[in-house]
Amino acid sequence: MEDLFTIGNTQLQSRLLIGTGKFSSNKDMPGAIEAAAAKIVTVALRRADSAYEAENILNYIPKTCILMPNTSGARTAEEAVRIAHMARAMGCGDWIKIEVISDNRYLLPDNQETIKATEILANEGFIVLPYMSPDLMSAKRLVDAGAAAVMPLGAPIGSNRGLQTIELLRILIDEIDLPIIVDAGIGRPSEAAAAMEMGAAGVLVNTAIATATDPATMAHAFNLAVQAGRSAYLAGLGRVMPSGAAASSPLTGFLRDGEVL
Repeated sequence: MEDLFTIGNTQLQSRLLIGTGKFSSNKDMPGAIEAAAAKIVTVALRRADSAYEAENILNYIPKTCILMPNTSGARTAEEAVRIAHMARAMGCGDWIKIEVISDNRYLLPDNQETIKATEILANEGFIVLPYMSPDLMSAKRLVDAGAAAVMPLGAPIGSNRGLQTIELLRILIDEIDLPIIVDAGIGRPSEAAAAMEMGAAGVLVNTAIATATDPATMAHAFNLAVQAGRSAYLAGLGRVMPSGAAASSPLTGFLRDGEVL
């Protein structure tokens, strides 16, 4: 059976989304995006500046990718909506990642303001992917608001700490009838594979790739991990024994001393 990954009305070939912050040089991005086989790339709108072509991050994103501006810097729903309107006016399309963060210490998203912004922009025809703290009731309200997918954090943004919210992520995967894309905190390819094994529809990775010694090679590793995790989920993971052990081959008895096979 064909394993389709659809957001909105768009079928995607890759379940790995990639961010564009923290690269030591913009020149490292095209190789990392290609190695990741990513088809959706996020970018902070403030880094898209056509007045300075050498620094304009849009020049380093392959044209084959879907550009998904994010509302980084927004502290309220109103600010997020304004940034989304600016992105559309600049020709960045209708995909938007909502980030509403007023917490300066832990950089945790404001779910209530995120829901407000999602509803406004979805009604305006945007394909909205909201970044949120993993909370079931908030996720359900995002579905009702018109989100195209839900993007709960795995750990605080940029921390590379992995799946610290794993039990909450399981609940969202089980209960929400939209793609769940784990965003923020994933630091290792093995953690991306673990998220996919649980049934996540995809993952978004930025810091772990951008700050690696070799970003392109790390991006390739994440690409393989996402594919492996998805294949494991589709295959159906084996039963976990609560205690004790189970022989791989049936035991009819142990060999007696001196017995020759």
